[in-house]
Amino acid sequence: MRPIRKAVFPVAGLGTRFLPATKAMPKEMLPVVDKPLIQYAVEEAIAAGITDLIFVTGRHKRSIEDHFDTAPELERELQEKCKDDLLEALTKIINPDINCIYIRQSAPLGLGHAVLCAQPAVGDEPFAVILADDLIDAQRPVLSQLIDVALNHQASVLAVQNVAREDTNKYGIVSSESINAKTSRVHGIVEKPHPDQAPSTLGVVGRYVLDNTVFQYLRQIQAGSGGEIQLTDGIAAMLADHPIIAHQYDGVRYDCGSKLGMFQANVAYGKKYHGFTVD
Repeated sequence: MRPIRKAVFPVAGLGTRFLPATKAMPKEMLPVVDKPLIQYAVEEAIAAGITDLIFVTGRHKRSIEDHFDTAPELERELQEKCKDDLLEALTKIINPDINCIYIRQSAPLGLGHAVLCAQPAVGDEPFAVILADDLIDAQRPVLSQLIDVALNHQASVLAVQNVAREDTNKYGIVSSESINAKTSRVHGIVEKPHPDQAPSTLGVVGRYVLDNTVFQYLRQIQAGSGGEIQLTDGIAAMLADHPIIAHQYDGVRYDCGSKLGMFQANVAYGKKYHGFTVD
């Protein structure tokens, strides 16, 4: 597997769980303390050595592009008012050497379809997929952990965590054979199985390192759960021909696709990184 330089951020979802807050604002722009979710995801990718950020967007997502663009008027005002800390925070949002690429997903046809939309920008390279909804607080970026495993095993890698048996219907669940305490070889994967039918309690979370051959499988599969093209189904189709590894990452995940998870993330990050106290 070649070095991983590109990461795909599927950000075209409607964010209906957070209405009315997301009526005019992308859910990925919802803040955890003082930074939007998508910025945490981008910072993780850059820390892992990613140089090309591929955002698969939809309508009403222009604010994501604006967030990662320069803001000369605002920067000038902060400079004139000697607000140096704010100016530094603003100009450090993204390194000028990083490439931002925006691709429109024309219809909400699922995560697999969103990833497939990124193919022209990914080309023939291996790549990462990061879901901003999954905010993971880790001493070492989770994507860095996955890239190491991918290069070591020359295989695609899925980030997994043990979930409660009653919650397997919320995740893609893998069946696998252990390699070591944290890593296993995937034999099967099923999207959101009923707890009675789940092959394990290892649930896939929003970090992937994938060989580019996943695109050919995504083009071939039919719409699955919810009438959408599921990334899980594309990965399952790869298994016959390509090795896939499940890795239990080191870090604490907050499901910021839910109101509870977003609340927990704000409290945890406020305490840990900003010194806030909660009575």
